[in-house]
Amino acid sequence: MAAATGSAVPPESTQQALGYPSLFLLVLIGALVPVVPTGALVSSAAVVAFHQTAPFSMALVFATASLAAFLGDAALYWLGWRGMRSRGGSRWLRAIRSRAPEERLERARGKLADHGVAVLVLSRLVPAGRIPVMLACLMAEWPPRRFARGNAAACLAWAATYQVIGIVGGSLFPEPWEGVVVAVAVTVAISAVPGVVRRLR
Repeated sequence: MAAATGSAVPPESTQQALGYPSLFLLVLIGALVPVVPTGALVSSAAVVAFHQTAPFSMALVFATASLAAFLGDAALYWLGWRGMRSRGGSRWLRAIRSRAPEERLERARGKLADHGVAVLVLSRLVPAGRIPVMLACLMAEWPPRRFARGNAAACLAWAATYQVIGIVGGSLFPEPWEGVVVAVAVTVAISAVPGVVRRLR
């Protein structure tokens, strides 16, 4: 009985064993196909990590989220790059184009021409800003390596921003689920800002 008890996996270890791979996979998928609320995922994971006692939990959430976002963006850009260089394009390039309205694309191209990598970094922090800037980079014929260098900083800043939201939410309440609710509500409100601004305009 003692051996069985000693060999039992603590709940916190189980959460980590399942949580980090799940976070990585979902953020990766969300970078390729924007149907997963990746910002809310990172903030929620940060809330849970804030309440854990295991060392390096927060650092692991940051590393997992930023790496998954970087790899997802790099893969999507590479697929778009191949489409730009082929005669018939590709379904990935068409998907990227369909998610970048002409008005936002023209604005992104202008800002990219004026400010370069800084616009790429900021695009991941602005809701619905990532895809138009990515397409602008493709149209400006940025090689994948150049895009990857700028996007690394963008993904680090993005992961840090949403992790801070989770930390704030986790510090406000004693129970993790309460912090998760607040973090998700904040990230949803942030993502809704561009739509509200466009309607007001």
